[in-house]
Amino acid sequence: MSPLPPQPLSPLDGRYQAAVTELGEFLSEAGLNRARVQVEVEWLIYLTDHSMFGSAPLSDEKKVSLRALVADFGQAEIDELAALEAVTRHDVKAVEYLVRRRLAALGLDSIAELTHFACTSEDINNLSYALTVRDAVQTVWLPKFRGVIATLTELAETHRDAAMLCHTHGQPATPSTMGKELAVFVYRLGRIEAQVSASEYLGKFSGATGTFAAHVVAAPDAAWPTISQEFVEGLGLTWNPLTTQIESHDWQAELYNRVSHANRVLHNLATDIWTYISMGYFRQIPQAGATGSSTMPHKINPIRFENAEANLELSSALLDSLAATLVTSRLQRDLTDSSAQRNIGVGFGHSMLALDNIQRGLGEIDLAREVLLADLDANWEILGEAIQTVIRAEVAAGRSNIEDPYALLKDLTRGKRIGQTELVAFVGALDIGDAAKQRLLELTPAGYIGLADELVDRLPRA
Repeated sequence: MSPLPPQPLSPLDGRYQAAVTELGEFLSEAGLNRARVQVEVEWLIYLTDHSMFGSAPLSDEKKVSLRALVADFGQAEIDELAALEAVTRHDVKAVEYLVRRRLAALGLDSIAELTHFACTSEDINNLSYALTVRDAVQTVWLPKFRGVIATLTELAETHRDAAMLCHTHGQPATPSTMGKELAVFVYRLGRIEAQVSASEYLGKFSGATGTFAAHVVAAPDAAWPTISQEFVEGLGLTWNPLTTQIESHDWQAELYNRVSHANRVLHNLATDIWTYISMGYFRQIPQAGATGSSTMPHKINPIRFENAEANLELSSALLDSLAATLVTSRLQRDLTDSSAQRNIGVGFGHSMLALDNIQRGLGEIDLAREVLLADLDANWEILGEAIQTVIRAEVAAGRSNIEDPYALLKDLTRGKRIGQTELVAFVGALDIGDAAKQRLLELTPAGYIGLADELVDRLPRA
């Protein structure tokens, strides 16, 4: 047997690449290296803009040329960095050498020694990760997440009046509407969306142990904390003034915990939709050319939601691990975080794949309202709650002398199927006021939905 040509080990880079490819723009090795070049270039521009160490501000043309190293970063730079790292055995040093080469090509040799000036590798890395994670979340993951919320919101509005039998503990229970039940998920996910949207992305720029030691020796009179803050905030990040060699990664733990929480709510949604499909509440819309089972032609399997479940679990497992790992660093530095952070994209990738499947899956189902109504009509005993509650209200108001209404209804309904005829006869014989009796006689399972329809209006409006 001949060996296969090189193959992707992760399905995210193979079978499912199309669903997650946008993340690769940021959360890939190339995306990280481009951000590293960006940080190195912006530091050069900052130093020269402030005429530090005898430098002079660069012309606008030179700044454009320097920033073009980031804007035009592509396969040539990816290959060159790989060759440099093969020699340096250090990824950030390879980036420094690449920038120095470009300075020479641009006729900027005079500022070459300001490249990576007073920086530890982590000064470049932490800012680069903050930039790439921020951009991946804000431009890729959040829009996809919001898309799912928007689809759910539309379904909640569409089905707000679709009465359905609820199942607490898997047993027939007080009805709701499908729209209200979907609105619950919209509300939950909306809160998490707001939290993720408000996330901070912190950065440090303070040297080998966070003390500005080399900086102060090189320029004792410079206001290095202010310089650091201006530079970090100039990149659109939040400055962290107190760190060791590394930025402490607490913002990452907070973010990954929030995304993991979103995954788990989405997992709950996927299992509920799967269950409603199995109950016949949702019918799946056949897709042209699709096969459900290799041997049973009739089947349409809920694969979108099953795929989502698996990928949400994988994403949360990885993001939970990152959140737990990244907040610990031995003394002033160890490299545990370096290896761990290379998997950030994988964690978000599995979440993105799940979001894609949920979005597609929600577009391939249709509510079977007739099934919902038939299920309700087969479970009149659920009105026992309403009847015993009304009796209690009548007793409290002095319009009834019935003792222990709950026990009375328990004897009538517990573990039994009671039809409309039996329930009407039971209500007709009750010792309660005429108005209350009339309300109960007019009540049906499909009409016993309380304010479910109106509760959908509680959803935040854009």
